[in-house]
Amino acid sequence: MSMNPLVAPSWLAARLEDPSTIVLDATLPPVGVTPPVDTRAHYLERHIPGALFFDIEDLSDHATPLPHMLPTPESFSRRMSALGVSDSNTIVIYEQHGVFSAPRAWWMLRTFGAQNVYVLNSSLRTWIDSGLPTESGPVHRAPATFHANLNRNAIADLAQLKDRLARHQQVLDARSATRFNGTAPEPRPGLSSGHMPGATSTPFTDLVEDGRLKPAEKLHEYFAAKNVDLHQPITTTCGSGVTAAVIALSLEVVGAQNVTLYDGSWAEYAQHPDSVIEKSS
Repeated sequence: MSMNPLVAPSWLAARLEDPSTIVLDATLPPVGVTPPVDTRAHYLERHIPGALFFDIEDLSDHATPLPHMLPTPESFSRRMSALGVSDSNTIVIYEQHGVFSAPRAWWMLRTFGAQNVYVLNSSLRTWIDSGLPTESGPVHRAPATFHANLNRNAIADLAQLKDRLARHQQVLDARSATRFNGTAPEPRPGLSSGHMPGATSTPFTDLVEDGRLKPAEKLHEYFAAKNVDLHQPITTTCGSGVTAAVIALSLEVVGAQNVTLYDGSWAEYAQHPDSVIEKSS
């Protein structure tokens, strides 16, 4: 049985003085907001004491035109070590508002072999509203040693995804229902909306309430209503690989054992000329 990846604010508050516990703010700017929100500046203004900024955009692979792709293990090892994060630390990730990008940081760290990675079951906003402490300004940790060890079973490429679709394996899509149905446009120019044949629409916003992940029993009900078999392989996808991790985190909470994230997601799939795109309302 996998561990519960969520921790309560009180659990983290009790460990803020523990040098082996590392807190990361992994807030990505919300999509489609102009000018873009400077989440690093917001981090510098106010963060959980001792928290480091985990810049998903900056840490992604910039050798590909696809957004937010996993970097190489060597690159990730180097960057985490410089940040002061070891793969043996207890790592707790949060974001500034709601649930959007922290699960992607959790998934990246887990996929590169860190064992004790958790997501704070609360946003910074709720942490502050609970009267828990914050600080401002940059945070520096001494360099550490992070040995990235990529779990290839956690990640799917386009060829694997197409094979799974052909074999009618479960593919859960975190994009909005209107993008899935093809009735709303994609935020990325030139990409058709719609969905992969046989995919199930599971908008990541359905997995969230009151700014946090729904409780386990509600997640169980939700996946059951979507006819998701938690004992069979599941591949998660979205627009760029970020909110697919919200589904992956939710599936971890309900005990699914065989979950893969399709890192290229719709940004890759929809631009391939031989990809089948279905539309339905």
